[in-house]
Amino acid sequence: RMAAPTMENYQGDDDHLLVRRQRLPGFKAKRSSGASESGNAIAGEVLSSLKKTLFVIGSCIVIFIAVRNSLTLHLQNFWGASGNFWQHQWDKLLYTFGDDPYNLLVYGTLIVSYVVYWGVGIFYIFMDMTMRPEAFRKYKIQPGTNEPVSNWKLLKVIGVVHFNQTVVAWFCVWASYHAMQWRGYDQSKSLPTFHWVLFELAVCILVEEIGFYYSHRLFHHRHLYKHFHKLHHEWQAPISVTALYAHPLEHMIANLMPIFLGPFLLGSHMSTSWLWFQLAQLSTLNAHSGYHLPFFPSNEAHDYHHLKFNQCYGVLGVLDLLHGTDDRFRNSKIFSRHIMMLSLTPARALFPDQDQDAKPKAVVKKSSKSSKVPHKTNEKEVERKPEEKIE
Repeated sequence: RMAAPTMENYQGDDDHLLVRRQRLPGFKAKRSSGASESGNAIAGEVLSSLKKTLFVIGSCIVIFIAVRNSLTLHLQNFWGASGNFWQHQWDKLLYTFGDDPYNLLVYGTLIVSYVVYWGVGIFYIFMDMTMRPEAFRKYKIQPGTNEPVSNWKLLKVIGVVHFNQTVVAWFCVWASYHAMQWRGYDQSKSLPTFHWVLFELAVCILVEEIGFYYSHRLFHHRHLYKHFHKLHHEWQAPISVTALYAHPLEHMIANLMPIFLGPFLLGSHMSTSWLWFQLAQLSTLNAHSGYHLPFFPSNEAHDYHHLKFNQCYGVLGVLDLLHGTDDRFRNSKIFSRHIMMLSLTPARALFPDQDQDAKPKAVVKKSSKSSKVPHKTNEKEVERKPEEKIE
Protein backbone atom coordinates (compact mmCIF):
# COMPACT_ATOMS: atom_id res chain seq x y z
CA ARG A 1 0.00 0.00 0.00
CA MET A 2 1.23 3.46 -0.84
CA ALA A 3 1.19 6.08 1.87
CA ALA A 4 -0.82 9.24 1.35
CA PRO A 5 1.31 11.91 -0.36
CA THR A 6 2.75 14.57 1.91
CA MET A 7 4.97 17.57 1.34
CA GLU A 8 7.97 15.64 2.73
CA ASN A 9 7.79 13.19 -0.23
CA TYR A 10 8.59 15.93 -2.75
CA GLN A 11 12.14 17.04 -3.36
CA GLY A 12 13.88 18.83 -6.17
CA ASP A 13 13.82 22.35 -7.47
CA ASP A 14 11.04 24.86 -6.80
CA ASP A 15 9.31 24.34 -10.15
CA HIS A 16 9.12 20.59 -9.67
CA LEU A 17 7.81 21.07 -6.14
CA LEU A 18 5.13 23.48 -7.38
CA VAL A 19 3.99 21.08 -10.08
CA ARG A 20 3.81 18.14 -7.66
CA ARG A 21 2.05 20.34 -5.08
CA GLN A 22 -0.67 21.22 -7.51
CA ARG A 23 -1.47 17.52 -7.79
CA LEU A 24 -2.28 17.29 -4.09
CA PRO A 25 -5.94 16.71 -3.31
CA GLY A 26 -7.80 19.94 -2.51
CA PHE A 27 -5.19 22.33 -3.96
CA LYS A 28 -7.29 23.40 -6.90
CA ALA A 29 -10.38 23.55 -4.76
CA LYS A 30 -8.77 25.95 -2.30
CA ARG A 31 -7.38 28.11 -5.08
CA SER A 32 -10.69 28.30 -6.90
CA SER A 33 -12.47 29.00 -3.64
CA GLY A 34 -10.20 31.98 -2.88
CA ALA A 35 -10.59 33.38 -6.38
CA SER A 36 -14.36 33.00 -6.12
CA GLU A 37 -14.46 34.90 -2.83
CA SER A 38 -12.31 37.73 -4.28
CA GLY A 39 -14.54 37.95 -7.34
CA ASN A 40 -17.67 38.07 -5.20
CA ALA A 41 -16.19 40.91 -3.12
CA ILE A 42 -15.36 42.98 -6.22
CA ALA A 43 -18.77 42.29 -7.72
CA GLY A 44 -20.39 43.35 -4.46
CA GLU A 45 -18.53 46.68 -4.45
CA VAL A 46 -19.45 47.37 -8.07
CA LEU A 47 -23.08 46.48 -7.39
CA SER A 48 -23.14 48.75 -4.34
CA SER A 49 -21.77 51.69 -6.36
CA LEU A 50 -24.31 51.04 -9.12
CA LYS A 51 -27.13 50.96 -6.61
CA LYS A 52 -26.05 54.31 -5.15
CA THR A 53 -25.77 55.87 -8.61
CA LEU A 54 -29.13 54.54 -9.76
CA PHE A 55 -30.74 55.63 -6.49
CA VAL A 56 -29.51 59.23 -6.87
CA ILE A 57 -30.39 59.48 -10.58
CA GLY A 58 -33.73 57.74 -10.12
CA SER A 59 -34.68 59.96 -7.19
CA CYS A 60 -33.85 63.09 -9.19
CA ILE A 61 -35.96 61.90 -12.14
CA VAL A 62 -38.93 60.96 -9.95
CA ILE A 63 -38.82 64.27 -8.05
CA PHE A 64 -38.50 66.25 -11.27
CA ILE A 65 -41.48 64.50 -12.86
CA ALA A 66 -43.56 64.92 -9.71
CA VAL A 67 -43.05 68.66 -9.32
CA ARG A 68 -42.64 69.86 -12.88
CA ASN A 69 -46.38 69.93 -13.66
CA SER A 70 -47.07 72.09 -10.61
CA LEU A 71 -43.92 74.10 -9.91
CA THR A 72 -42.97 74.89 -13.49
CA LEU A 73 -46.57 75.83 -14.28
CA HIS A 74 -46.67 78.45 -11.52
CA LEU A 75 -43.21 79.76 -12.31
CA GLN A 76 -43.96 79.92 -16.01
CA ASN A 77 -47.13 81.87 -15.33
CA PHE A 78 -45.14 84.28 -13.15
CA TRP A 79 -42.40 84.57 -15.77
CA GLY A 80 -44.92 85.17 -18.53
CA ALA A 81 -46.92 87.73 -16.53
CA SER A 82 -43.79 89.62 -15.52
CA GLY A 83 -41.86 88.97 -18.72
CA ASN A 84 -42.47 92.45 -20.06
CA PHE A 85 -41.36 93.91 -16.72
CA TRP A 86 -38.01 92.07 -16.68
CA GLN A 87 -37.41 92.80 -20.37
CA HIS A 88 -38.08 96.46 -19.70
CA GLN A 89 -35.57 96.50 -16.82
CA TRP A 90 -32.96 94.81 -18.99
CA ASP A 91 -33.54 97.38 -21.77
CA LYS A 92 -33.10 100.19 -19.25
CA LEU A 93 -29.83 98.67 -18.04
CA LEU A 94 -28.51 98.40 -21.59
CA TYR A 95 -29.61 101.98 -22.33
CA THR A 96 -27.92 103.32 -19.16
CA PHE A 97 -24.62 101.42 -19.27
CA GLY A 98 -24.43 100.64 -22.94
CA ASP A 99 -24.54 97.41 -24.90
CA ASP A 100 -20.81 96.80 -24.75
CA PRO A 101 -20.19 93.07 -24.07
CA TYR A 102 -16.86 93.80 -22.34
CA ASN A 103 -18.40 96.24 -19.86
CA LEU A 104 -21.34 93.96 -19.16
CA LEU A 105 -19.33 90.77 -18.63
CA VAL A 106 -16.31 92.24 -16.82
CA TYR A 107 -17.37 95.32 -14.87
CA GLY A 108 -21.04 94.37 -14.64
CA THR A 109 -20.20 90.95 -13.15
CA LEU A 110 -17.73 92.45 -10.66
CA ILE A 111 -20.12 95.17 -9.47
CA VAL A 112 -23.19 92.95 -9.17
CA SER A 113 -21.22 90.23 -7.34
CA TYR A 114 -19.67 92.73 -4.92
CA VAL A 115 -23.02 94.35 -4.05
CA VAL A 116 -24.78 91.01 -3.47
CA TYR A 117 -21.91 89.53 -1.41
CA TRP A 118 -21.55 92.42 1.03
CA GLY A 119 -25.24 93.33 0.98
CA VAL A 120 -26.01 89.90 2.46
CA GLY A 121 -22.73 89.47 4.35
CA ILE A 122 -23.15 92.71 6.33
CA PHE A 123 -26.32 91.29 7.91
CA TYR A 124 -24.41 88.27 9.24
CA ILE A 125 -21.47 90.46 10.33
CA PHE A 126 -23.87 92.61 12.36
CA MET A 127 -25.26 89.50 14.09
CA ASP A 128 -21.80 88.10 14.85
CA MET A 129 -20.44 91.40 16.19
CA THR A 130 -23.43 92.57 18.23
CA MET A 131 -25.04 89.18 18.97
CA ARG A 132 -28.35 90.72 17.98
CA PRO A 133 -31.14 90.10 17.28
CA GLU A 134 -31.23 87.73 20.21
CA ALA A 135 -33.87 85.55 18.54
CA PHE A 136 -31.34 84.39 15.94
CA ARG A 137 -28.83 83.04 18.49
CA LYS A 138 -30.82 79.82 18.88
CA TYR A 139 -30.12 78.96 15.23
CA LYS A 140 -26.34 78.89 15.75
CA ILE A 141 -24.86 75.58 14.53
CA GLN A 142 -21.89 75.71 16.93
CA PRO A 143 -23.14 77.64 19.99
CA GLY A 144 -20.48 79.56 21.86
CA THR A 145 -18.26 80.15 18.82
CA ASN A 146 -17.74 83.67 17.41
CA GLU A 147 -19.98 85.14 20.12
CA PRO A 148 -18.89 87.83 19.46
CA VAL A 149 -16.49 87.42 16.56
CA SER A 150 -12.91 88.66 16.98
CA ASN A 151 -12.51 92.11 15.40
CA TRP A 152 -8.91 91.40 14.32
CA LYS A 153 -9.82 88.09 12.66
CA LEU A 154 -12.78 89.77 10.95
CA LEU A 155 -10.61 92.60 9.57
CA LYS A 156 -8.15 90.04 8.19
CA VAL A 157 -11.01 88.22 6.43
CA ILE A 158 -12.38 91.46 4.95
CA GLY A 159 -8.93 92.37 3.61
CA VAL A 160 -8.31 88.98 1.96
CA VAL A 161 -11.82 88.83 0.49
CA HIS A 162 -11.52 92.33 -0.99
CA PHE A 163 -8.23 91.35 -2.66
CA ASN A 164 -9.89 88.25 -4.12
CA GLN A 165 -12.93 90.21 -5.29
CA THR A 166 -10.93 92.94 -7.00
CA VAL A 167 -7.50 91.80 -8.19
CA VAL A 168 -8.05 88.02 -8.51
CA ALA A 169 -11.65 88.20 -9.68
CA TRP A 170 -10.88 90.95 -12.23
CA PHE A 171 -8.17 88.82 -13.83
CA CYS A 172 -10.47 85.75 -13.91
CA VAL A 173 -13.44 87.68 -15.35
CA TRP A 174 -11.19 89.31 -17.94
CA ALA A 175 -9.96 85.86 -18.99
CA SER A 176 -13.57 84.62 -18.98
CA TYR A 177 -14.60 87.40 -21.36
CA HIS A 178 -12.00 86.34 -23.92
CA ALA A 179 -12.95 82.68 -23.43
CA MET A 180 -16.63 83.48 -24.05
CA GLN A 181 -15.76 85.54 -27.13
CA TRP A 182 -13.82 82.58 -28.48
CA ARG A 183 -16.58 80.10 -27.64
CA GLY A 184 -19.47 82.34 -28.66
CA TYR A 185 -22.52 83.09 -26.51
CA ASP A 186 -26.01 84.61 -26.62
CA GLN A 187 -25.61 88.40 -26.97
CA SER A 188 -29.18 89.19 -28.00
CA LYS A 189 -31.09 92.02 -26.33
CA SER A 190 -34.05 89.72 -25.64
CA LEU A 191 -34.09 87.72 -22.43
CA PRO A 192 -34.15 83.91 -22.75
CA THR A 193 -37.32 81.94 -22.11
CA PHE A 194 -38.24 80.57 -18.71
CA HIS A 195 -37.71 76.91 -19.65
CA TRP A 196 -34.29 77.58 -21.13
CA VAL A 197 -33.16 79.51 -18.02
CA LEU A 198 -34.38 76.66 -15.82
CA PHE A 199 -32.51 74.11 -17.93
CA GLU A 200 -29.29 76.13 -17.88
CA LEU A 201 -29.44 76.61 -14.10
CA ALA A 202 -29.85 72.84 -13.61
CA VAL A 203 -26.81 72.15 -15.80
CA CYS A 204 -24.74 74.82 -14.00
CA ILE A 205 -25.58 73.27 -10.62
CA LEU A 206 -24.41 69.82 -11.74
CA VAL A 207 -21.24 71.19 -13.36
CA GLU A 208 -20.40 73.16 -10.23
CA GLU A 209 -20.86 70.07 -8.06
CA ILE A 210 -18.37 68.13 -10.19
CA GLY A 211 -15.86 70.96 -10.51
CA PHE A 212 -15.96 72.05 -6.88
CA TYR A 213 -15.88 68.55 -5.38
CA TYR A 214 -12.74 67.39 -7.18
CA SER A 215 -10.88 70.72 -6.98
CA HIS A 216 -11.76 70.95 -3.29
CA ARG A 217 -10.44 67.44 -2.63
CA LEU A 218 -7.33 68.30 -4.60
CA PHE A 219 -6.56 71.21 -2.27
CA HIS A 220 -6.97 68.87 0.70
CA HIS A 221 -3.99 66.84 -0.54
CA ARG A 222 -1.22 67.02 2.04
CA HIS A 223 1.20 68.70 -0.39
CA LEU A 224 -1.31 71.44 -1.27
CA TYR A 225 -3.29 71.88 1.94
CA LYS A 226 -0.54 73.47 4.06
CA HIS A 227 0.38 75.95 1.30
CA PHE A 228 -3.07 76.93 0.06
CA HIS A 229 -6.24 75.55 1.65
CA LYS A 230 -5.10 75.83 5.27
CA LEU A 231 -5.86 79.57 5.17
CA HIS A 232 -9.56 78.89 4.58
CA HIS A 233 -9.65 76.29 7.37
CA GLU A 234 -8.40 78.74 9.99
CA TRP A 235 -12.10 79.00 10.76
CA GLN A 236 -13.38 75.74 12.27
CA ALA A 237 -16.61 77.60 12.98
CA PRO A 238 -16.99 79.77 9.86
CA ILE A 239 -18.90 83.01 9.42
CA SER A 240 -20.61 84.04 6.19
CA VAL A 241 -17.93 86.36 4.75
CA THR A 242 -15.25 83.65 5.09
CA ALA A 243 -16.83 82.10 1.97
CA LEU A 244 -14.17 83.81 -0.21
CA TYR A 245 -11.46 83.85 2.45
CA ALA A 246 -8.97 81.75 0.51
CA HIS A 247 -5.55 81.75 -1.12
CA PRO A 248 -5.70 83.54 -4.52
CA LEU A 249 -4.76 80.38 -6.44
CA GLU A 250 -7.42 78.35 -4.63
CA HIS A 251 -9.95 81.14 -5.22
CA MET A 252 -9.34 80.96 -8.97
CA ILE A 253 -9.35 77.17 -9.32
CA ALA A 254 -11.83 75.96 -6.67
CA ASN A 255 -14.19 78.95 -6.25
CA LEU A 256 -14.47 80.76 -9.58
CA MET A 257 -13.71 78.14 -12.21
CA PRO A 258 -16.48 75.63 -11.25
CA ILE A 259 -19.05 78.46 -11.36
CA PHE A 260 -17.85 79.77 -14.72
CA LEU A 261 -17.75 76.36 -16.44
CA GLY A 262 -21.54 76.04 -16.76
CA PRO A 263 -22.19 79.31 -18.65
CA PHE A 264 -19.07 78.66 -20.75
CA LEU A 265 -20.24 75.22 -21.87
CA LEU A 266 -23.77 76.46 -22.60
CA GLY A 267 -22.90 79.87 -24.10
CA SER A 268 -25.38 81.46 -21.69
CA HIS A 269 -27.00 84.87 -22.03
CA MET A 270 -25.42 87.53 -19.81
CA SER A 271 -28.58 87.81 -17.69
CA THR A 272 -28.59 84.05 -17.05
CA SER A 273 -24.90 84.14 -16.12
CA TRP A 274 -25.49 86.95 -13.64
CA LEU A 275 -28.44 85.10 -12.13
CA TRP A 276 -26.39 81.91 -11.77
CA PHE A 277 -23.34 83.71 -10.31
CA GLN A 278 -25.44 85.35 -7.61
CA LEU A 279 -27.34 82.17 -6.74
CA ALA A 280 -24.00 80.37 -6.30
CA GLN A 281 -22.70 83.24 -4.19
CA LEU A 282 -25.78 83.27 -1.96
CA SER A 283 -25.42 79.51 -1.53
CA THR A 284 -21.82 79.75 -0.32
CA LEU A 285 -22.66 82.66 1.99
CA ASN A 286 -25.36 80.55 3.58
CA ALA A 287 -23.06 77.49 3.75
CA HIS A 288 -20.46 79.47 5.75
CA SER A 289 -22.87 81.55 7.84
CA GLY A 290 -22.83 79.31 10.93
CA TYR A 291 -26.62 79.67 11.26
CA HIS A 292 -29.14 76.98 10.31
CA LEU A 293 -32.00 79.38 9.63
CA PRO A 294 -35.61 78.29 8.96
CA PHE A 295 -36.66 77.96 5.31
CA PHE A 296 -33.01 78.14 4.19
CA PRO A 297 -31.15 75.18 2.63
CA SER A 298 -29.35 73.19 5.31
CA ASN A 299 -25.69 74.15 5.75
CA GLU A 300 -24.91 71.48 8.36
CA ALA A 301 -22.74 69.49 5.90
CA HIS A 302 -20.28 72.26 5.06
CA ASP A 303 -20.13 73.42 8.66
CA TYR A 304 -19.23 69.83 9.57
CA HIS A 305 -16.52 69.95 6.91
CA HIS A 306 -14.92 72.95 8.63
CA LEU A 307 -15.16 71.13 11.95
CA LYS A 308 -13.72 67.77 10.83
CA PHE A 309 -11.71 68.82 7.69
CA ASN A 310 -11.97 65.53 5.73
CA GLN A 311 -15.73 65.10 5.30
CA CYS A 312 -18.38 66.61 2.99
CA TYR A 313 -16.33 68.15 0.17
CA GLY A 314 -19.17 68.83 -2.26
CA VAL A 315 -22.05 71.28 -2.56
CA LEU A 316 -25.02 68.97 -3.15
CA GLY A 317 -23.56 65.92 -1.41
CA VAL A 318 -24.11 63.63 -4.43
CA LEU A 319 -20.41 62.95 -5.06
CA ASP A 320 -19.76 62.67 -1.32
CA LEU A 321 -22.32 59.88 -1.23
CA LEU A 322 -20.86 58.12 -4.27
CA HIS A 323 -17.27 58.37 -2.99
CA GLY A 324 -18.11 57.67 0.66
CA THR A 325 -16.59 60.95 1.88
CA ASP A 326 -19.52 61.72 4.15
CA ASP A 327 -19.74 58.43 6.08
CA ARG A 328 -18.75 59.94 9.44
CA PHE A 329 -21.16 62.81 8.89
CA ARG A 330 -24.03 60.42 8.13
CA ASN A 331 -23.26 58.38 11.26
CA SER A 332 -23.20 61.46 13.49
CA LYS A 333 -26.05 63.12 15.38
CA ILE A 334 -25.58 66.22 13.22
CA PHE A 335 -26.81 64.40 10.11
CA SER A 336 -30.32 64.21 11.58
CA ARG A 337 -30.38 68.05 11.47
CA HIS A 338 -29.33 68.18 7.83
CA ILE A 339 -32.78 69.15 6.55
CA MET A 340 -34.54 72.34 5.54
CA MET A 341 -36.39 73.57 8.60
CA LEU A 342 -39.99 74.43 7.73
CA SER A 343 -40.81 75.81 11.18
CA LEU A 344 -39.27 78.35 13.55
CA THR A 345 -38.07 75.60 15.90
CA PRO A 346 -34.24 75.33 15.80
CA ALA A 347 -32.72 72.11 14.49
CA ARG A 348 -30.77 71.66 17.75
CA ALA A 349 -34.04 71.72 19.67
CA LEU A 350 -35.67 69.11 17.44
CA PHE A 351 -32.55 66.91 17.44
CA PRO A 352 -30.65 67.65 20.67
CA ASP A 353 -27.11 66.45 21.34
CA GLN A 354 -28.16 64.59 24.47
CA ASP A 355 -31.26 63.08 25.98
CA GLN A 356 -32.64 65.94 28.05
CA ASP A 357 -35.09 63.61 29.73
CA ALA A 358 -32.36 61.49 31.28
CA LYS A 359 -31.88 62.15 34.95
CA PRO A 360 -28.34 62.76 36.22
CA LYS A 361 -26.95 59.98 38.36
CA ALA A 362 -25.59 60.59 41.82
CA VAL A 363 -22.08 59.41 42.53
CA VAL A 364 -21.10 58.88 46.17
CA LYS A 365 -17.48 59.31 47.14
CA LYS A 366 -16.00 56.44 49.09
CA SER A 367 -14.51 57.15 52.49
CA SER A 368 -10.71 57.25 52.57
CA LYS A 369 -10.66 55.51 55.95
CA SER A 370 -10.72 51.74 55.79
CA SER A 371 -13.20 50.86 58.46
CA LYS A 372 -15.83 48.23 58.81
CA VAL A 373 -18.14 50.81 60.38
CA PRO A 374 -20.68 51.98 57.80
CA HIS A 375 -19.83 55.44 56.58
CA LYS A 376 -22.59 58.03 56.71
CA THR A 377 -22.73 59.87 53.42
CA ASN A 378 -22.49 63.62 53.65
CA GLU A 379 -24.51 65.75 51.25
CA LYS A 380 -21.34 67.54 50.20
CA GLU A 381 -19.81 64.26 49.10
CA VAL A 382 -22.58 63.65 46.56
CA GLU A 383 -21.72 64.83 43.09
CA ARG A 384 -23.80 64.95 39.96
CA LYS A 385 -22.38 63.03 37.06
CA PRO A 386 -22.71 65.15 33.92
CA GLU A 387 -24.61 63.72 31.05
CA GLU A 388 -22.37 62.33 28.38
CA LYS A 389 -22.44 64.11 25.07
CA ILE A 390 -23.63 61.96 22.20
CA GLU A 391 -21.89 62.54 18.94
